[in-house]
Amino acid sequence: MYLLVSLADVVQIHPSEFNKPSARAIEDYINTKYADKVIHKVGLCLGFHSIISSSEGLIGHGTGIVNVNVDFRLIVYRPFKGEIVLGTITHSNPRAGIHLSQDFFEDIVVPPETLFEGTSWGKDDQGVEAFIWRSKNDATGEENEFFFDRAENCLYRVEDEQWRDLSPQMQKNGQDFLMEDAIDDGELRKTPYLIRGSMMFSGLGLTMWWTGEGLDGEEDA
Repeated sequence: MYLLVSLADVVQIHPSEFNKPSARAIEDYINTKYADKVIHKVGLCLGFHSIISSSEGLIGHGTGIVNVNVDFRLIVYRPFKGEIVLGTITHSNPRAGIHLSQDFFEDIVVPPETLFEGTSWGKDDQGVEAFIWRSKNDATGEENEFFFDRAENCLYRVEDEQWRDLSPQMQKNGQDFLMEDAIDDGELRKTPYLIRGSMMFSGLGLTMWWTGEGLDGEEDA
């Protein structure tokens, strides 16, 4: 899920940063440029890790800015295919599926076709719309209902990743950047990195289903 990725870049240190140690100034520049941003086909950068090597600084003519060639490592978020990941349901809709969040990353979707067999869109007793998994108990023959409620923690399996290059050059070339999945208000959002998951295997779905938390209340209802 978390990777160390090596990159190279020219770090520019402004004269106002000269009061800092060189390593600190380089780290601040790299974090400002890369942290919380997606690098195409690499992943979501979480922050600076370490410097591998750096050159002597060259002062730019007329600006006073020092240019340093730096090789460095970044901490990157990119779960691998087949990995089981914990997320929280943020919202759902019948066409796109269930949208999940991991606090620092929210472009995760579980399409309806990758939910448990017997799952459909419906309403609970309070009239709240959600996906409902209906499963028959082989021992008693009774049908149980399990709700994919908003704000609940769940486990999903990473199935695929989708990339879109949102760089100005690609926009100029007329690339389509709109994510095909609609959010609740009907608008389409742009996303450079989308994870598609599934919840169709034993142990996946809401964690409380498998730990037993809250099941007594559901059965009584």
